[in-house]
Amino acid sequence: MSEFRIHHDVNELLSLLRVHGGDGAEVYIDLLQKNRTPYVTTTVSAHSAKVKIAEFSRTPEDFLKKYDELKSKNARNLDPLVYLLAKLTEDRETLQYLQQNAKERAELAAGAAVCSTTSFSIPSTASKISIQELEELRKQLGSVATGPNLQQSQEFTRKVLRDKQSKKNSGHHLPVFPAWVYERPTLIGDFLIGSGPSLDAAVPVGSLPLASQEAAVVEDLLYVLVGVDGRYITAQALLSRQSRTFLVDPNLDMSVKELVNRVLPVAASYSTVTRFIEEKSSFEYGQVNHALAAAMRTLVKEYLILVTQLEHLQRQGLLSLQKLWFYIQPTMRTMEILASLATSVDKGECLGGSTLSLLHDRSFNYTGDSQAQELCLYLTKAASVPYFEILEKWIYRGIINDPYSEFMVEEHELQKEKIQEDYNDKYWDQRYTVVQPQIPSFLQKMADKILSTGKYLNVVRECGHDVTCPVAKEIVYTLKERAYVEQIEKAFNYASKVLLDFLMEEKELVAHLRSIKHYFLMDQGDFFVHFMDLTEEELKKPVDDIIPTRLEALLELALRMSTANTDPFKDDLKVTLPGQEIWPSAEPPGVGSERTSSRAPSQENRGLLGHSCAWSQPCLGMGVPVPALRPLRGGSPGWLPTLSSPERSQTPQVRGVCLPWPPGLQPPPSSSPWCDLICLPRLVP
Repeated sequence: MSEFRIHHDVNELLSLLRVHGGDGAEVYIDLLQKNRTPYVTTTVSAHSAKVKIAEFSRTPEDFLKKYDELKSKNARNLDPLVYLLAKLTEDRETLQYLQQNAKERAELAAGAAVCSTTSFSIPSTASKISIQELEELRKQLGSVATGPNLQQSQEFTRKVLRDKQSKKNSGHHLPVFPAWVYERPTLIGDFLIGSGPSLDAAVPVGSLPLASQEAAVVEDLLYVLVGVDGRYITAQALLSRQSRTFLVDPNLDMSVKELVNRVLPVAASYSTVTRFIEEKSSFEYGQVNHALAAAMRTLVKEYLILVTQLEHLQRQGLLSLQKLWFYIQPTMRTMEILASLATSVDKGECLGGSTLSLLHDRSFNYTGDSQAQELCLYLTKAASVPYFEILEKWIYRGIINDPYSEFMVEEHELQKEKIQEDYNDKYWDQRYTVVQPQIPSFLQKMADKILSTGKYLNVVRECGHDVTCPVAKEIVYTLKERAYVEQIEKAFNYASKVLLDFLMEEKELVAHLRSIKHYFLMDQGDFFVHFMDLTEEELKKPVDDIIPTRLEALLELALRMSTANTDPFKDDLKVTLPGQEIWPSAEPPGVGSERTSSRAPSQENRGLLGHSCAWSQPCLGMGVPVPALRPLRGGSPGWLPTLSSPERSQTPQVRGVCLPWPPGLQPPPSSSPWCDLICLPRLVP
């Protein structure tokens, strides 16, 4: 975590706790920086922390249920948070303070709620709901969220995603599947209730000998394994997005029924995976989920080939129930992993980077199971291809092509006038931002460099130069993070070098800074004395009578007569009169805390040299946009350019010089995106 992030989080925490006074945020920030250590998540530490909180909680069942729910959704940093909460339960002093603080904030919130509702009256004849009516209402609400309305719920989710992506890509409307795709359930490949062989023609299975029962059940299992109901084994309707359940004829022999129950989990997993593939193939779920669904579809095809081979054996009379169980066992683990991944992605509502984080964590967790890890690696590599394509365009060319809003960097379209000349840190801070949920866990440490790399290249592109990284190389997912970390480092170094060369050589940054030093830091300030001498008569006039072009001419003459005549950028220096573009926002020397509230200029203003004028001071402006520079952290040699953030200092763009304001008068607020003006001491009486 960066220093700026720590500052922001500490201040937010103090504000939330309503802490005022005391030692201040800086003391806590120093303590955090000196004492922080990396938290290594282990199964033992996470479990022990969970047990501590459960023992401390008044409702441990609710806590454990919520923990399992967040864990199933792959909530990031859940275990470190639980570890912190467990530590808080051990510190009685801090715990008492937090409890008292929570009580005070609750009282304040309750008081505010009472004040806000005093203008409303509740009718005394409000209707009451009986317990029976309440139970009936609960059942109705439950039926809306489950059962036959499951398809409507999925359609609603797709609509929400479409609306969200349409707002982000206002000029690009995502394509949608035609309505008949969703109206024809037989296209899905999952169980269609009542689609199997006619039950009327079925012979009661209990009246058949054991061999005939096995033959009938084998045929039914082959149907069920591909998503079709059998005569004696039927799929039950889904009440939610949970796993599929089956109804087996209770008259089956117990030995046959036991083997059937062992095979049915494969059919349930197939049903889950098939529904996931069909649902995530919609455009709204993004390219990462599309790629994951395509990889799963490839594995499902191999599974269907196996079932076809088993059916061939069954038609030849060579497939018994025991052989079916033997042949299907190697596939059980594969289908179980696929179904587990599909369920986790569904519960977590994962898109883009969050899907890759889940797959990466699963691949890492299966370290002891080589076959399961190989399967997860295959799926993760396939799903990461579109994400890495977006990443490559960003770090190699500074371009974002993310139509489904699944990349870690989000682009915002900002409309600014004179964008080619008027860059500032606010623009670059808002133009590209990091979307935390879309950062894959294996790229978390490189997120800042990825953002900066694309920004650097984009600065050069905005100035009319097409840049392409010469060290560009395809990035492929691997558990060894160093492989793509090296590629990102190379791209970052190239982008830094390109921007630095662009600023230093083509834009002559050092020469501009030297010129700024001449005029605004009085390195060669004799021109200002010449300027004030030449413009004395002009500045005595009322502000409305001053001719700006005459001041420009006198300024040019003063520059020609001074040592600044040799400055190649002297023509960038301009004169601005009150009411024009530039206003100083820094409080100049001599202006007290008490200011007048009037913003209108005095009607008695005698000219630019008098104390009676409100904001009638001439400003000297120099339009020299300069991106900020600071040394890179982490031991990188030399000075490399970086774009300012709100927590950092403002961009050193010097815009103008002004005379100090008369005492007691308040200057107008600055509307310019440039930094504060440097106010010079008064040179005239």
